[in-house]
Amino acid sequence: MPGIELHSGDITKLDVDAIVNAANELLIGGGGVDGAIHAAAGPKLVAASQKLAPCPSGNARLTPGFNLKANFVIHAVGPIFRDGARGEFDMLSETYRAALQIADEQDCDSIAFPCISTGAFGFPQQPACEIAIRTCLDWLAEHSYPKTIVFCCFEPSDRLLYAERLSELGILREYAG
Repeated sequence: MPGIELHSGDITKLDVDAIVNAANELLIGGGGVDGAIHAAAGPKLVAASQKLAPCPSGNARLTPGFNLKANFVIHAVGPIFRDGARGEFDMLSETYRAALQIADEQDCDSIAFPCISTGAFGFPQQPACEIAIRTCLDWLAEHSYPKTIVFCCFEPSDRLLYAERLSELGILREYAG
């Protein structure tokens, strides 16, 4: 059974090896999950992430977790959704793969993803959910790390989509911590 778990709530509270930050290209913090992660990790995260900027869409960068339970923050920059005809779907998949590659290189047993690009970047929730799950399942089938992927949904509507899809696949498990 794939190591996929579902959690509702605050990604900054999860006890995983790495959390993924849905970052902007400047890696300076912003609103939503990006702002929450920067606030919880403390001011050292801003300084560390700024040294790694810019980070183009589809790519990711690694910093320590500082004041978080997670050892690492993987800053992943998803695409801004415009019309779906500009490669946004492939770019979102590439963003997840870039974060997973870093987790693999760090031998992270566990990683938690927010819903990348669905907030201020405007990516439609349904296709974003499908892309995230498909990309992560494909990764788990071919790589040793991470062993567990947690989809952390802050919005109830996102959680419902993930729960439905994971149930359809017969792999819905709640995050146990």
